[in-house]
Parts: sequence; C-alpha cells; structure tokens
Amino acid sequence: MIKWEHSFLTLPFGLTGAVLAARGVPGGRQLFWICVALVAARSAAMAFNRLADHSIDAGNPRTATRALPAGTLSRQFVMWFIVVSAAVLIFAAAQLSVLAFYLSPIALAIVMFYSYTKRFTRWSHLVLGFAMGIAPAAAWVALQNQLDPRILILTAAVMFWGGGFDILYSCQDFEHDSRAGLHSVPRFFGIHRSLILARVFHLIVIALLLWLVVAFGLGKIAFAGVLLTALLLGYEHSLVRHNDLSKLNAAFFTTNGFISVLFLFFITADLVFRARA
Repeated sequence: MIKWEHSFLTLPFGLTGAVLAARGVPGGRQLFWICVALVAARSAAMAFNRLADHSIDAGNPRTATRALPAGTLSRQFVMWFIVVSAAVLIFAAAQLSVLAFYLSPIALAIVMFYSYTKRFTRWSHLVLGFAMGIAPAAAWVALQNQLDPRILILTAAVMFWGGGFDILYSCQDFEHDSRAGLHSVPRFFGIHRSLILARVFHLIVIALLLWLVVAFGLGKIAFAGVLLTALLLGYEHSLVRHNDLSKLNAAFFTTNGFISVLFLFFITADLVFRARA
C-alpha cells in the first residue's frame, strides 16, 4: 500500500529543518523521534489518501492495481493502520516538545486534508506541497518548542517543489481526471502549459532556497547545495515533454529523492564546518 522508500522525498527536508534548528546535527534521541514522527505522519497521510481515493483509484488503469482496489487489503485494515500511525505520530511528538505535541493533531489534519482537494480545486498540487512543507517547520518546533519565521522559507520552498513535481506526475492522469471530473492543473491548462507552470514553480524553489541560505547566514557549501538542486531540477524537466511522459517515474521518484537527500547533506555539511571553523 505504501512504498517506504518514498519517505525519502520529504524526510530529508524535515531533517534539514532539524539541523537548522540545532545549528548542526541534533542529538541521537531527538533525531530518532523526529524520524519516527515524520514517517508516521506520512504513513497516516498516504493510507488516508488510499482510503479516500478507493473508488477513484479503482477507475484509473494506472492505480487499479493498488492494494485497496485490487482487494489485497481491506478497508478495515487500512483504517486501523491510519489510527495506529496517527497514534505513533502523537506519541513521538510528545517525546520532543510540548508545542510539537499540541500541534500534532493539526499536522495530521493538514496532511489528510489534501486527499479531498482534487475534488474541488485545480491547485491541489500546492496543497500537497504544503502538507510536505510543514515537515521542516514541525522539526524546528520539535527542537525549539517555538516557531521561527525563517523556517517558513523552507516550508514555502518544499511547497512549490512538491507542487511542481506533482503537476508533472499528474500529467499521466490527464485523460482519467477529465473523465472522472477531478480537478488538476493538467486538466485545466493542458499538459504543455502544465509543464511550463511546473518549471515556474521550481524556479521559485531556487529563489526561496537562496533566500533561506541568506536568512540563516549559511556559507558556500550551502550555496553549492542550492546550485546542485537547480541542476537536478533542470535535469528532471529535461526528462519530461508534453508528447513523451515515458520517463516520468525517473523524474518523479529518483531525481527528487536525490534532491532532498543532497540538499540535507550540503546544509548539514555547511553548518558542521562553520561550527568547527
């Protein structure tokens, strides 16, 4: 039902929020509970999405083989999986800070709300991006027990990053979304213009990441991380054309996984080396 390796799309950005909050590598206990919370939140969100979209997935040839439409798992099992994942998130948040504990139900509401947005707005991609983008802010709250407005720059960057690649990914469902009456950028703008909009979103990402580096007083290593991110995003868009979506999975999963992991590495390296200088 859920591919655990896809946690690498958002987990590293959440950990980036943690290293920025700690101005270096957080303690092992804190890292452990942050990872538990982030994976639990994503698991609850993905399972809820599968449950909410059960009938939609059944009518889409691309998703008809998923666990619920295919009958591999029952709705009751998925509902219990959501309950357990949500409980794990709340428990993990309680191990981190009081504010993280109090905000954990709100975080759950945000990540689950996305599943319904495609029914009424073409901008559901940005809602998904925002649900991903709260990860670094949540990690900051977990360590600092307060929210610094600067971390919201990273939240915005992840929102446009996730929104951009979700637009790319949803291009393959253009025909199904049109038949089913679902809302999406590709359905409204067409695939060609949607690809252009995804590029614009990712240009915004680069601008926001540059702002992040300046706002936190980071150095050359962090700037190099932003440059590498820009190159990887450019490569991602080079793989996808309006008349050829055959390399979409490579653009979506592989490239974006590298982006999040490498950005975490460069930010962490910058903070560690500056602390030792």
